[in-house]
Amino acid sequence: MQTPGESYLQGEWQQDSIPKQKQLVSYSLYHLKFSCDSFFVSISSYSKVNAGADSCMSSGHWTEYCKGTYDQKGDTLHLAGQFCNADMSIKDDKGCFRSGDYNELFKVSKKTDSLIQFLSTTGVIPINARLIKKISCTPKPL
Repeated sequence: MQTPGESYLQGEWQQDSIPKQKQLVSYSLYHLKFSCDSFFVSISSYSKVNAGADSCMSSGHWTEYCKGTYDQKGDTLHLAGQFCNADMSIKDDKGCFRSGDYNELFKVSKKTDSLIQFLSTTGVIPINARLIKKISCTPKPL
């Protein structure tokens, strides 16, 4: 069975913008969904520089998806999973951008019941996400 996960995270969280995003050469915005001990992340990236194939970068905008499980120890949230397609099927390594394992550590700060800040240990721009939909955990068999 799934474990219940963190009650305060259950739901869908959206990052709408980042400070001074119009001045940045590239940036990403996150949509995170937590259900019990599982997560699904959509990472929408924007770039003014074409560093890859036009068919992948779609004129400077592309989206990557990840799914897996998470756990939290203290203020550190660990997401461990796989890059996947929008339909949650596992992404093969022949497509655009990243594939394979997804592992990310975030320092989490709950600002209010509907605002959380995720600060990646590998990035410098915090993810300020607002709650857009609350979800109740109903553990499912694995």
